[in-house]
Amino acid sequence: MDRRTFCLAATSAAAAGLPGLAFAAGYPDKPVRVISPYAAGGGPDVQLRQSGPAWGAALGQPIVVENKVGAAGVLAAQYVAQQAPDGYTLLMGSNTHLIQKALQPSLRFDPIADFAPVGNLAASPTVLVVSAESPWKTYDQLVAAIRAKPENWNYSSGGLGTSAHLAGATMVTLAKLKVTHIPLKGSVEIPLSLLRGDTQFAFPVAGTGVPQVTSGKLRALAVTSRRRLPQLPDVPTLQEVMGGNELAVQESWFGIWAPAGTAAPVIDTLFAGLRKTVALPELQAAFIAAGNEATTLGDSPRAFADFVKRENRKWAEIVQLTGVTINT
Repeated sequence: MDRRTFCLAATSAAAAGLPGLAFAAGYPDKPVRVISPYAAGGGPDVQLRQSGPAWGAALGQPIVVENKVGAAGVLAAQYVAQQAPDGYTLLMGSNTHLIQKALQPSLRFDPIADFAPVGNLAASPTVLVVSAESPWKTYDQLVAAIRAKPENWNYSSGGLGTSAHLAGATMVTLAKLKVTHIPLKGSVEIPLSLLRGDTQFAFPVAGTGVPQVTSGKLRALAVTSRRRLPQLPDVPTLQEVMGGNELAVQESWFGIWAPAGTAAPVIDTLFAGLRKTVALPELQAAFIAAGNEATTLGDSPRAFADFVKRENRKWAEIVQLTGVTINT
């Protein structure tokens, strides 16, 4: 077989996604960088670092996490989008990137065109919470109280365009309520705002909200996941209490994206290691304890890519429905 014939055969094999081809080509033969858009010690960053050693072991090379924080994940996305598509610089991509692009179409990156989704690490809903001292024990009671006296109702979030902001805006819009959004400096301030009475309800991510509920400080009225949380089995989903509306299902998810143009065998190799990692019982237990679910959100990179595209359309619809802007 001459060189040209061999190259054609290799190209055909890559297109067919034959198992082991990436390893045969030597990938990976050096550490793999994953750029985290989150501050070190933040929830998603912790999950990435918890997963890194096992994922690296599955790949045969270390996973090196680098933090590039700023502009709600935009700086990290723009950086990775410009890197060589060789599988050695990846992004921890999330629904936040889809939201920010929907809010700011002029951003210099495209979460769909500029990336090749690999697989997911974790998914986490938000939780509709009120102070445990409040009189409202159900979603219906809270909504009835707002409608009865629609003055001076506030809901809080960790900032403009966050999952907590959009979840609250979705509920307010769909239920046709008159409530003011109060953006705080961060999600850790949400419980204090509720306990002081500055705001009456909020939608913190599960990692922030569930511990406050189980400690007895806050009361959970609904969760934005598709299924009830194992940590809060008696708390209905927001979709349940809002008549099955699909837009009430809102989960934050954190996955791995490669620059567009990365070879399919490289993507498949990364996914195979990721799938093995998220299946580890000890990792699943650690994620669940933090209010998350370890999941690749699909049985292949293609399935995850399809999921990201559906989510992109959904979050754009939510932004349009609620009228949320970064100046709201």
